This record gives sequence, structure tokens and C-alpha cells, in this order.
Amino acid sequence: MPEAPINIRVALPHDTRGILNVILPIQREEFGIAITAADQPDLQDILSFYHTGNGGFWIATAESKIVGTIGLKDIGNAQGALRKMFVVAEYRGKEHGVANSLLQTLLEHAYGQGLTHIFLGTTDKFLAAHRFYEKNGFVEIAKADLPPAFPVMGR
Repeated sequence: MPEAPINIRVALPHDTRGILNVILPIQREEFGIAITAADQPDLQDILSFYHTGNGGFWIATAESKIVGTIGLKDIGNAQGALRKMFVVAEYRGKEHGVANSLLQTLLEHAYGQGLTHIFLGTTDKFLAAHRFYEKNGFVEIAKADLPPAFPVMGR
């Protein structure tokens, strides 16, 4: 069981490989999505995609190993899109607090920047994610009610 302290920090360009090493296996192996790094240009240049306007991208580390990710894309109109929230399996759960720490970091940043609404997309398959987001104040809305600028994933 992991015992290293969890640190949350802003992602830097040299973190790209470690970020992909967290996200791709979860997408492919756990979620069964046939996706590559090339299918996700936002992860090839995190600074240009996420660190614009009021956005940002953060990582959770344990002993300098990336164990979680979360991104905020500024979509205008004081709104943001929460994207790329992933935590490696052995660091999931309330006892580690990685997901909660990542989400709280994003929300503090977003509201500190004046954003009033944060939207996210997920699928019906991810019931644990649904419960997590609901416990943290998110409410489900119809896809048709998303703002026009919300970046809907193609997969």
C-alpha cells in the first residue's frame, strides 16, 4: 500500500511522458478505449492547450512518480471544462485522497480566476466517477445542455 506523501503541482513540459504513462493504460486497459497519444493532441502540448486563459493542468506525485492528473480548459464565458482526471489504481480511494486533492486544486484555481461553472463529460460506464463527482457537488445535465464551447470527446 502506498505510503509516500502526495504532492500536487502544476504540470510542466517535461512531465508529458509521465502523464501519458498514467492516462493511456487507464484509457486502454481499464476503459477498453482504443486510443493513442496521437489521438489526444492536448497532451502533446499541455501548456498551449490547458495553460491559456483561466485553465491549467496539475499532476499528483508520490516519490516524484506521477500518480494522477487533472486538467481545466477555459471555454470562455466564465466557464471551464474539467478534463483528463485519472488516478493510477493503487492510489485510488479516500484513504489516499489523490482524486479529491486534484479536484480541490482545480476548483480553487477555477473559482479564484472567476470561473462560475465547471463542466465535465463522462460515460455511463464510469459509475465510480459519477459518484465521486456527485459527492463533490456536480450535477448531471443532458449533453444538449452543455455550452457550445464544451470540447466533446470523439471516443
